[in-house]
Amino acid sequence: MARRSAPPHSGPAYLSPHPHPSMGRRQIHDLNENAFSTFMREEIWAPEKMPGNVSILTGVGVFFGGIVMARAFGDFLALMVPTA
Repeated sequence: MARRSAPPHSGPAYLSPHPHPSMGRRQIHDLNENAFSTFMREEIWAPEKMPGNVSILTGVGVFFGGIVMARAFGDFLALMVPTA
């Protein structure tokens, strides 16, 4: 059976998370922007840093979710742990 693939010179079959270098950065920067807004734009909402930020947010959510579960169902969870 023949292998099926993309036609030659058709480019990648995925969308790159990074824009092409020839496109440049097309963001509008406000000259009167304060430090907090600059931090949020460059560190929190920047597309290249979004996967790491989502990972941190997921970890914090699971941590606090575990605390809520332990406080809400602590007696039930203690009964599930076998004692020697």
